[in-house]
Amino acid sequence: MLRGAIHTHSTYSDGEFTLRQLCEVFRAAGCSFVCVTDHAEYFSSASLESYIQECKKLSDGQFILIPGLEFNCDDRMHILSYGAPALAGSTDPQEVIRHIQRFGGLAVIAHPRDSAFPRIESFETLPDGIEAWNSKYDGRYAPRPAVFDLLLRLQKREPEMRAYYGQDLHWKKQFRGLLNVLPLAAPDRARILQAFARGDFRGQKSRLELPSDGQLPEGLAMKFERAHARSDRMRWLMRSAKKTADRVGVALPRPLKSHLRRIF
Repeated sequence: MLRGAIHTHSTYSDGEFTLRQLCEVFRAAGCSFVCVTDHAEYFSSASLESYIQECKKLSDGQFILIPGLEFNCDDRMHILSYGAPALAGSTDPQEVIRHIQRFGGLAVIAHPRDSAFPRIESFETLPDGIEAWNSKYDGRYAPRPAVFDLLLRLQKREPEMRAYYGQDLHWKKQFRGLLNVLPLAAPDRARILQAFARGDFRGQKSRLELPSDGQLPEGLAMKFERAHARSDRMRWLMRSAKKTADRVGVALPRPLKSHLRRIF
């Protein structure tokens, strides 16, 4: 079995880890792969090629870095490209999804906002998956059950859509415990991407396992609802405190910011 992280960022865009540091951190955590999805708008053709080549150079028979991109589209919608690090000439989410799929990649809508659900459901071209839990956007304690409900509605049109479990890793002190487990013996880029496409994986956080089809037992969905509500209240209090501090010109100490990133 392979363990690995998806939806991570490096210093090629707005992450704090270099690609080499990502390798070191996740190797030490017992992982065999990381899918890097740096923000597309940071790249030129030349820097994109450097990014791809550095991922290759840092990969070996025990650990592999898979380069991808995150596209910032209209209406603040973000589309992840797993396995197709090719720049797109559009910010229309439908065009970006088609672009990724033409290049043989997996197109996944990242951390969809609740207000974006109707637009996503109106898409003619559906993505390959929805990020059902983003531990930066949703918090480390629980995903939003509403995202799983969105996925189930979309699966009525496209049964092969998958639930993805991403970290959205940017900061060195950020929570890194949400991983994916694949039934493979050794890290191989093509086989890892094929396993994600087939749904032959599961999300994992400590002892909690999450299905690739997004179909949660009713009890677990209710547990997530309660846990996410508690986490949401705490995050709201933290954001309110920061806004108040900003208004009166008081900067939060960096150690406190780092500690909050560990918690949330």
